[in-house]
Amino acid sequence: MVVKKTSKFKPKTLLSFLDYSILFYTLVLIFGAGFILFQFQDEFQEIRNLQFNSVLGSVLFYFTAFLLIFKISFLAFLLVNYLKYKPVEAAKDVDLPTVTIIVPAYNEGAFVFHTLKSIAESNFPMENIQLIAIDDGSKDDTWDWMLKAKDELGDFLSIYQQPENKGKRHALYRGFNLATGEVIVTIDSDSLIYKNTLRNLVSPFVVNERCGAVAGNVKIQNTNKAIIPKMLNVSFAFSFGFIRAAQGNMKSVLCTPGALAAYRKDAVMNCLDEWINQTFMGVKTDIGEDRAMTNMIMKQGYDTMFQSNASVATNIPENYTVLRKMFTRWERSNVRENIMMSKFAFKKFRPENRLRPRVLLVNQWLTVITAYPALILMILSLIFYPMLFLCSTIVSIALFSIIPAVYYAVKNNKRNSLWIFTYNLFYFFTLFWITPYAIVTANRRGWLTRENVDTEVQLVK
Repeated sequence: MVVKKTSKFKPKTLLSFLDYSILFYTLVLIFGAGFILFQFQDEFQEIRNLQFNSVLGSVLFYFTAFLLIFKISFLAFLLVNYLKYKPVEAAKDVDLPTVTIIVPAYNEGAFVFHTLKSIAESNFPMENIQLIAIDDGSKDDTWDWMLKAKDELGDFLSIYQQPENKGKRHALYRGFNLATGEVIVTIDSDSLIYKNTLRNLVSPFVVNERCGAVAGNVKIQNTNKAIIPKMLNVSFAFSFGFIRAAQGNMKSVLCTPGALAAYRKDAVMNCLDEWINQTFMGVKTDIGEDRAMTNMIMKQGYDTMFQSNASVATNIPENYTVLRKMFTRWERSNVRENIMMSKFAFKKFRPENRLRPRVLLVNQWLTVITAYPALILMILSLIFYPMLFLCSTIVSIALFSIIPAVYYAVKNNKRNSLWIFTYNLFYFFTLFWITPYAIVTANRRGWLTRENVDTEVQLVK
């Protein structure tokens, strides 16, 4: 592992000749599809008229129109909330709560050492921190790196070793039971934080007694390692910077990410037994621990918030196989937790502010419910009208990609914003099957992607 120190984590995504080529051909594909639609618009319109004259065609038209109107309305709904969002300002030392930080690790090697070091270098009163690292039965030298961190950090760090690999949820469970802080923070062992991350992350608990959980702002660390992180970088920026910010204004963040999250200890302890013993269709759950904890805390009536100024840099998969496994795990968790949330979301789970999380849940369910109809429609369209389907799909994807592209261009980098067009096309044509597959395999266990990945570490300050 190469260690590279930087004074600030703002990775410059370098573009190679291959990168420029991919972006160029992406734009050629989009404009080519648009040109074909324009040139053959009369023929395509005739096909649409034939479809519309049939009962099935009419149903599909109105159903598609409904989905389009809902999605546009939902985007407007998010935009209004995004524009109203403001992160809570950093609390003063005297007001900060005591904090327990839990870092579970499995086969992370040297990275866990740098994660712990980045925590120790935080702009946060050391006397207010209890730092716990738990090796979940790693098969590599993760424990040795924890020992090295212990040597350097001394009593500031407590390290524990699971007798065998039990999964991230059990490692966190051990940490929760050892926690003494008023607020519990969880940080993934392949993640690095800014100096002000902890202070900003826990500040909502200081000013809002109903705050039960806070999501951090996840950024991608390994953007210069492969094409996939480059593409996902724009998607992540939009997902956290825009979507979670909008949810944060609603005080209804649906998932506090495992990479960086904070919880009120009392709220955690109230649901800890239910969380560790959670089952789905009679099978014990070992994935989606972050979404599950968020659900259980929201169910208690607490607000779930987002701090855009509490950032963490994490690594994501660099190849297709690991990526599709990660997305499969996320989608399985999404299906499960949508069901769990539906059990309380339409009840009086809060004294106020219940409508907006319900709208968020309905949007989640629409994605799940339409997965199979969309898959069937795609297959039929490819069989009977392949050119019309491909061209209209490519153009539609490009149009819906404009919003995250503009967001990223304004907030970050104009050139790299083009990656969202490549990513959305890549996702549609190579990962479209994830949601339908996750629905029918939602009860399956398994982390799928836990492995040691050699990567360059940029220490953040």
